[in-house]
Amino acid sequence: MQLIRPNRLQRGDTIGVIAPASPVAALCPRRFERGLQELRHLGFKVIVGQHALKRTGHTAGTIEERLDDLHGMFRNLQVKAIIATIGGFNSHQLLENIDFNLIRRNPKILMGYSDITALLAGIYRHTRLVTFMGPAILPQFGEYGGLLEYTKRSFERVLMRAEPIGRIDASQEWTEESLLWDQADDRIRQTRPNAGMKVLKSGTAQGPILAGNMGTLLLLAGTPYFPDVDGVILCLEEDENERPGTIDRFLTQLRQMGIYRKISALIVGRFQSKVGFSPDDSLPSVLSAATKTFDFPILYDADFGHTDPMMVLPNGVQARIDASDLKQPIFEILDTAVH
Repeated sequence: MQLIRPNRLQRGDTIGVIAPASPVAALCPRRFERGLQELRHLGFKVIVGQHALKRTGHTAGTIEERLDDLHGMFRNLQVKAIIATIGGFNSHQLLENIDFNLIRRNPKILMGYSDITALLAGIYRHTRLVTFMGPAILPQFGEYGGLLEYTKRSFERVLMRAEPIGRIDASQEWTEESLLWDQADDRIRQTRPNAGMKVLKSGTAQGPILAGNMGTLLLLAGTPYFPDVDGVILCLEEDENERPGTIDRFLTQLRQMGIYRKISALIVGRFQSKVGFSPDDSLPSVLSAATKTFDFPILYDADFGHTDPMMVLPNGVQARIDASDLKQPIFEILDTAVH
């Protein structure tokens, strides 16, 4: 199937907000409202899914309710983009009953990260609609003071401009500071200087982007929702609850599935320090062991994942890596993600 690019966002457009997995929006109403206000401040109208503030155990409503919100946003002709409140654990519950024909007939921007990988990857796999790994309502749009500048620039550059996205430079600074939402998140978080992407294996590569959370992407292994990885630049991230051993397990599973024989390059997003990498159990050593018989370029500490700020990554759009200069690797998105 031919790649489907959604229409670009414009000021005044309506953005739909859904909660495909976790009920955190119901638990943090101030943070949630702040995220909606940031969208309005950026010039958009907002529609909240009918069930987005529900709580059914560990999910934001039943499977049927969450699916109804997803379908409703794709049916609603006013809605030009759909953004998830946050991730969670169970957005893959929706995949078996998604109306992919509805989505093909009504292509629009769908964005989130972490557990939302399941929807982004599954929908991309079955419709060829460009989906977007990027900021979510609670963690990024709900930030005190609004979106961090780097995240905002990437949001506008990728989703609001119908032109090739171009070179992705590193942010000047980043943060992993955690403030308790709705209780202590009433100040700007502390940041530290960003050294930029690092090169583990040098080389050059070109291919379509495939971006996602490691564990969530691997939930789709052996299912009809696992995306095609032939020639892709695979962009992987994980949250602060993982450890070096579990990251190693994910990377090993990818090797044993034959993924590394197919991809053209690997970029790994920045991890929080809580993951616990150390000099004798480092990310470079884990990555090197998992990929030791392969020679595709590998970059790590990129501006995406469970730290801020983050870039927006469009699934299916052609990109290029030039990691021949170990001190100044180049990551460039060669095409537009929207039209």
